[in-house]
Amino acid sequence: MRARAGHMALALIGTLAACGPVPVEQAELTCLRDAELAVRPQTNVAVGIGTGSSGTRGFGSVSVDLSGDYLMGRDPSQVYDRCVQRRSGQPPRRPLVDQPGWTG
Repeated sequence: MRARAGHMALALIGTLAACGPVPVEQAELTCLRDAELAVRPQTNVAVGIGTGSSGTRGFGSVSVDLSGDYLMGRDPSQVYDRCVQRRSGQPPRRPLVDQPGWTG
């Protein structure tokens, strides 16, 4: 019983630690996706064919990532700035348009 409580306490501490600020560099990388989703939804399509003992079968999937920022028409630069500030507690080191990988 005591070991179980100890494991639960460690899990809780780990979860709470994950909620803390991250380095600004990491926040900038993570927040690029939020800014991209503010510009347009992202779609992914997968199609394939598999064979097995039951024969040949086709499969497919479609997923769409749609953000509330896109629906509200928010400026991607502001979305990015707020995201970095929220995640790291610091402003971005450089604006969104100067970030490597930003295609706007």
